[in-house]
Amino acid sequence: MSLELEQPTLQEQFEAIIQSEDKLLIRDFLDDQNISDVSVLVEAYPDYEGSIIANMSVHRAASVFKILDLSIQKRIIHALPPNTTASLLNQLPADDRTDFLEELPGNVVRELIKLLDPEERKITLSLLGYPENSIGRLMTPDYVYVYPWNTIEEVFATIRKYGKDSETINVIYVINEDGELLDDIRIREFILNSPDKKVLELMDERFIALHPEDDQETANQVFKMNNRVALPVVSNNNKLLGIVTIDDMLWVAEEEFSEDMQKMGGTAALEEPYLDVPVFKLYKKRIVWLIILFVGETLTIAAMSNFQKTLEQVLVLSTFIPLIISSGGNSGSQAATLIIQALALDEVTVKDWWRIARREIQSGLFMGITLGLFGFLIIYGGHYFFGLFGEHFIRIGFAIAAAITGVVTWGTIMGSMLPLLLKKLGADPATSSTPFIATLVDVTGLLIYFGTAFLLLRGVLL
Repeated sequence: MSLELEQPTLQEQFEAIIQSEDKLLIRDFLDDQNISDVSVLVEAYPDYEGSIIANMSVHRAASVFKILDLSIQKRIIHALPPNTTASLLNQLPADDRTDFLEELPGNVVRELIKLLDPEERKITLSLLGYPENSIGRLMTPDYVYVYPWNTIEEVFATIRKYGKDSETINVIYVINEDGELLDDIRIREFILNSPDKKVLELMDERFIALHPEDDQETANQVFKMNNRVALPVVSNNNKLLGIVTIDDMLWVAEEEFSEDMQKMGGTAALEEPYLDVPVFKLYKKRIVWLIILFVGETLTIAAMSNFQKTLEQVLVLSTFIPLIISSGGNSGSQAATLIIQALALDEVTVKDWWRIARREIQSGLFMGITLGLFGFLIIYGGHYFFGLFGEHFIRIGFAIAAAITGVVTWGTIMGSMLPLLLKKLGADPATSSTPFIATLVDVTGLLIYFGTAFLLLRGVLL
């Protein structure tokens, strides 16, 4: 019987090699690993993160660097000597380099830009000149272009010459002598046609292009609707400036999702990982919304004070306040979350407000009646088993059931309509966060609750 020896894990191999201090051995080991595996090593060994990047071939080091978290990237750049930093930044694709630099303080950016080669410096300054969160910041000038009069054989010669420096060769761009975009053609079209065929014969002049000032989130929607791996970016006079690739859009989508989740939780969006945000900055991001919600909740006190006599006469009403209010807040938060998601996915628009309202009124009524029935059963059971709520328990049960139905329906309407209103006003629908919805429904829900109770119990208990 043969015994199989356990293979050492990647981390165990790394620890053994790093202790050898043999730079050539370390370099060969790191260059032999997958990019994602090296990034795991960087995250697992913060004391060696600079050494790992410095001991790799510059091309692979750049590939690892661009997928690391911003906080790790900052530490690595701080730890590397200037010549290594220069090589790394020059090797990074222009869009990834710009994405990194725009997160740094201005004085640091100026020093790092000095390390770039003249051509890379020109490209970087050009990209940084576009508005924040615009497509221009994500654009890369690394693409393959050909002319209409080129043959397919000449196209492949161009790809072999310039393709290794291109962000992608899945799509080849056709321009004229003035640099104007005429078409974009998938690589498969060239592969499936004869070498002597001209590019002009493959063109249909139907292409989708972005502008550098376009919002990144808008561009993300264009990618999803058209199922593209890359899109050209053109100027107002149709000059081809660069391309944007799907990997950049995936980063944008992730950032937008994180931002929306934070806003929906009632806090301003964080630009850095949570553990890297200073405590005072975290306080400033959260306190504004808390103050707004705190002031909003004072309206709840005002509403309750107006019904103080009602509460004194029918004390049982006060015991159901948490139940009523939480039901309305929960239904409003559900509706808001669904509509915000539908807006983000372009499943609905502001013009669909009436269709949405009708659906939410119906679903709100169904949910309200269901919860109202449970509320009535609680009153009935409390009286039957424990002798609670007095001789008019049936009347109280109907009042509670009617109030829950009204509050849940109202919460659903508020939660669905507020994101649409914010969208119409040009604001971010995600700012109609669940705490904000809950606060609004708290105030209005109390009015509905006490108003319903007063109408149904007047002359009996009031």
